[in-house]
Amino acid sequence: MAASGRDLGDGYTLTLRDLTTVDAVHELVQANLDRLRTAEPWAWAPTSRDDMLRYTEQLLGQYAMDRAVPCVIRSAERVVGVASLAVDPYLGQASLGYWIDADFEGRGIVRRAASVLVGVARERRAARVEIRTGVDNVRSRALAERLGFVHEGTLRSALPLGPRRIDVAVYGLVF
Repeated sequence: MAASGRDLGDGYTLTLRDLTTVDAVHELVQANLDRLRTAEPWAWAPTSRDDMLRYTEQLLGQYAMDRAVPCVIRSAERVVGVASLAVDPYLGQASLGYWIDADFEGRGIVRRAASVLVGVARERRAARVEIRTGVDNVRSRALAERLGFVHEGTLRSALPLGPRRIDVAVYGLVF
């Protein structure tokens, strides 16, 4: 994916995450922490700006090795969400993840960003892409299905979220 990003329509773009996005992503995480804790184990750990910087550097290292495509979703110059592709070139598969600020949900933005990243996986000759989401995450499950992913099964008690564990729905798209 080009560093300049991809136009998602309606004033939104998908661009590569870089060191200039650290503060914006950190602020977005903090603003959405309660929502993220219902779906993301990492949201339960305290995250400082320095933690976000180190994580972004790690993602950029993975990108340099063709093992990740870490992106942000922008509305004009404002970061409003995150979408990323983790790539395993040896297994020929990828894993798709995404989340967006609560104020921007329901507009089809994440669907468009995810569709771009599925295309990137196909360009990189992945044989399959996987989405894993909590079984109760209705929006994420519906998105996977709208993108043509097939529900392949459920992993019981697979995701720790604070003091509890939840079941995970696994969706796959085979090229």
